[in-house]
Amino acid sequence: SPSLPEYFVVPSSLADQDLKLYSYSFIGRRMPLWSWNHPNGSALVRMANIKDVLQQRRIDQRICNAITRSHPLRSDVHKSDLDKCLPSIQEVQAAHIKLKQLCVNEPFEETEEKWLSSLENTRWLEYIR
Repeated sequence: SPSLPEYFVVPSSLADQDLKLYSYSFIGRRMPLWSWNHPNGSALVRMANIKDVLQQRRIDQRICNAITRSHPLRSDVHKSDLDKCLPSIQEVQAAHIKLKQLCVNEPFEETEEKWLSSLENTRWLEYIR
């Protein structure tokens, strides 16, 4: 995938040929990507959606099993679908544009009440919170 870095961390139990095979199943070929870890062995792994709904469970289970086998305590994977609880990148970008327009076009001193409600309507503060 052109949007992934040249090098990235993968579970040692996944063979290169498995990674290549599985990569075609993910939207944009965006394989699971290790983003952060904690000293206790916990890790944050980002993963794109799997294209084929029929293969989703099998591939998802294999990837999660590989992550579990790589965990020092063999802890189970906890998954969260962030698409349902976080704004999209397009929504964040649109809110940022609205914020910039508000800061350039609306003088704060003249219309404080209107400015604050306009700030709230950009949703920028909600998204960065």
